[in-house]
Amino acid sequence: MATSTTTSTTTTGTTTSKTSATVNTGTERPVPLWAERTARLLPLLGLPVCLWRLPIGFDFMMGMDMEPESWPRWAMVTYVGALSLLSEAAALLCRGLVRPWGEVVPRWIPLLGGRRIPPFAAIVPAALGGLFLTLLLADWVLCMFGVAGFSDVPYTSVWWRALAATVSGLFVLWGPLVLALTYAYYRRRCRQA
Repeated sequence: MATSTTTSTTTTGTTTSKTSATVNTGTERPVPLWAERTARLLPLLGLPVCLWRLPIGFDFMMGMDMEPESWPRWAMVTYVGALSLLSEAAALLCRGLVRPWGEVVPRWIPLLGGRRIPPFAAIVPAALGGLFLTLLLADWVLCMFGVAGFSDVPYTSVWWRALAATVSGLFVLWGPLVLALTYAYYRRRCRQA
């Protein structure tokens, strides 16, 4: 449930109001509404590229003008399937940046259940992952627009290329969004109220 908090400050006789929408998700401090929505959006941003990869495991190259990999079919299907599952799992794990289980280990986990998670145990891996994914964004921009000698895979038609640019373009937004979520988590967990 979204709530709105208003803070008033008086400076030399004038009053300024600052309103920010927050969500009570059971965390120590309220989560900004934009962060909650972003965390929900991340798995949906990764889903199109995960689905895009699946036919490649079966030697259908999705319009790419290149030969399929020479791996055995079982290895290629396993690789593509695992990559897609791991991508979605990482996207779902980003929900921990806005949920109570990102602050306290769930009680059902043996030995660690109920313990407070040190903020930097979440901040460091999230920031490193966000930076890595942001590098993919830079690579995507360089390849899509042919900057500095970078080039994209050739496609059999402009429609396949447009579809590939769309699904991969959604995926590369993941990096900056993870960095924004990480910063919101840092502000909520490490800064004084």
